[in-house]
Amino acid sequence: MSTVLVVDDDAAIRTVVAQALRRAGHDVTVADSLAQLERALAVTLPDVLITDVILPDGDGIDHVRSVAARFPLLPIIVLSAQNTLTTAVRAAEVGAYEYLPKPFDLDVLTRAVAGALARGGMVSEDTLHDADRALPLIGRSAAMQDVYRIIARVVSNDLTVLISGESGTGKELVARAIHDLGPRSAAPFVAINMAAIPRELIEAELFGHERGAFTGAATRNAGRFEQASGGTLFLDEIGDMPMEAQTRLLRVLQSGEFTSVGGARTIRVDVRIVAATNRDLASQVATGQFREDLFYRLNVVPITLPPLRERRQDIALLARHFLDHAAAQGLPRRQLASDALVALGGHDWPGNVRELENLMRRLAVLSRDEVIDADAIRTMIGRHATLTDPVGLDIGQAVRAMIARIAHDDPAALDDGTLYDRVIGEVERPLIEAMLARHGQNQLRAARAMGINRNTLRKRLDTLGIDIGGTIGSDAPRVDEPERR
Repeated sequence: MSTVLVVDDDAAIRTVVAQALRRAGHDVTVADSLAQLERALAVTLPDVLITDVILPDGDGIDHVRSVAARFPLLPIIVLSAQNTLTTAVRAAEVGAYEYLPKPFDLDVLTRAVAGALARGGMVSEDTLHDADRALPLIGRSAAMQDVYRIIARVVSNDLTVLISGESGTGKELVARAIHDLGPRSAAPFVAINMAAIPRELIEAELFGHERGAFTGAATRNAGRFEQASGGTLFLDEIGDMPMEAQTRLLRVLQSGEFTSVGGARTIRVDVRIVAATNRDLASQVATGQFREDLFYRLNVVPITLPPLRERRQDIALLARHFLDHAAAQGLPRRQLASDALVALGGHDWPGNVRELENLMRRLAVLSRDEVIDADAIRTMIGRHATLTDPVGLDIGQAVRAMIARIAHDDPAALDDGTLYDRVIGEVERPLIEAMLARHGQNQLRAARAMGINRNTLRKRLDTLGIDIGGTIGSDAPRVDEPERR
């Protein structure tokens, strides 16, 4: 029988975690402090250690470094209500096998313990970055926790990363976080937007050019690869790269060598590549618009950023952050009334986080009142509504606007046989999410309110990929961390 040591200062969490793990066949010991953890380790070494971060006598992650150094084969799972990228990165860097943000599902924790027992622990890193470093990524939703965990696992290596997501979701912020948290942080971070450069100049921008290479080339210019030497090159909107440039980029990624435009000398650079796109590159490969071999070369570690409408619980946190940031830059300080937060949560945010940031800056400048209410939010959004923003439209108009957006962004989707399910899903998703929110995530009450049975609702949750976890009215138990004051 495997042994698990659970360290958490919350008695309720210790109890339910211990019960779940015992039901799974493990022998469980509990502790409520680092001191008790050390006393337990002095008696016997467990097969798995589970520890909270904030404990009465110290920081659990700091202590994990010491434990991992003494017991390098001990798998350690870190639990935390401090659901930030910093916490995820710290946990990975000190050698934790897994990091789970609170609230967490007990079945997820049980599977993590099983995986830890099967695979063993991760080797701890030699370097720990400053945990108080200000990071640009904000959000405590489950979707963002998944992003944080991937970032934490790639910062210490040079694997190529492909970030996908809608415009405005923060793809460059993720790329910068990967650079700033990694061993290349002291070297340059160089970004290039493929969609913003004329096709005939992309190769010169990437690889540089010699004097006289083309009309107007009066001097030699180093390209972005040379500029990023030793650091990170961020290739934004990679899906807009012309085919001839894709071919040359592939050769550079394979060999690490290139020649400048008009040059004969071979140039070798050491750069990490992070690419990003708001397009479906797999579909572009299928239609011959993007090289398949280049796609696989870039897509070593995929990161998908969720649109803001799929992480609504982060909206209030982001909005307050943007208002604070605006005030720090000299704009008037504003606060959000509770009804304003409700209004923000009801908007669909076609422009994602970038749209929210711009709205908060406009409100900081234009609002006459220190406290921003729901009317101010709706008025400001309405002034800037477009065809892609259905605020103020009835359902029929919103659907027509959605189809117009699809026709503009992905015209092939109008004829691929998926349009009906796609439109119905777009209408059905906010309805189900709103009713679940209204009824405290209780599936039975939400189903009754909508006039459907619970089994139908469960099927639609599964089909639409709506994950409400183990909440009230569902079958999976869920552990919530009491708010720390």
